[in-house]
Amino acid sequence: MCKIKRMSRRAIAILMTLSFASLATDDVEPLTTGKFSYPNNARNAISLSFDDARNSQVDVAIPILNKHNVKGTFYVNPQFAMERLEGWKKAVKHGHELGNHTSSHLCTGNFEWLRSKGQGLEQVDLAWLRKDIESTTAFLQKQFNITPLSFAYPCGNTFVGRGKQVKSYVPLIAEMFKTGRTWLDETGNNPTYTDFSQLAGNRMDGMTFEEIRDMLELLREDNKWIILAGHDVGKKGMYTVDKDALEALIVYLKDPKNGFWLATVNEVASHIEEYRTK
Repeated sequence: MCKIKRMSRRAIAILMTLSFASLATDDVEPLTTGKFSYPNNARNAISLSFDDARNSQVDVAIPILNKHNVKGTFYVNPQFAMERLEGWKKAVKHGHELGNHTSSHLCTGNFEWLRSKGQGLEQVDLAWLRKDIESTTAFLQKQFNITPLSFAYPCGNTFVGRGKQVKSYVPLIAEMFKTGRTWLDETGNNPTYTDFSQLAGNRMDGMTFEEIRDMLELLREDNKWIILAGHDVGKKGMYTVDKDALEALIVYLKDPKNGFWLATVNEVASHIEEYRTK
């Protein structure tokens, strides 16, 4: 009880969700068994990812990561990346991973800001979306001489169309990339089971270090791979990772006694892929 009193409301809510999930699956035979091995005998893998290629990622996040010799995964929208092009080129040289986040950043039209542009994912098809994704890959190839292996679904939405015409674009991402990361999930990724094309992503925007740490403790069972996702980096906000929380988090994750292997999305996926082929 004392431990729960020290936890944040957000952490308690997550604990309740996970507890109900456990009750619902008590009678289900486990899909996998046995321990999974990460480098340095780590208990869990963790990746720090950031969406959109926002200016604050170059100006604030990357200097913090470089200071601690940590590599992040940044999912790029070309329109934003062009505003700090030289900074992104330096990030690539430092070993940070750049992934694809589409050119249009199209999400569901339920977002009012998107409806003002005239269309959402409900109004496009797979052929249109493929071209949009390919244009971002072409941008990354031209500007950075890299072909991205990682993708993040804008707003975590994985569909096109409406009603009976709805189609998943997960198969398209599985064809085009090694990994696809979603958003606002409530679990980590079981390395022996997870679908690389639908990797769970957990929010770190708007949270204190203590709240993130509490959340990690609730997500890390069964050697899970946890992918944290954020947007701007600066003063804590709805779509902003607090820079002090980020630095404290990195220090915590790098401490061997806490049992995390901190690596990019592609690095962890490659490690898991190698394990699965043995």
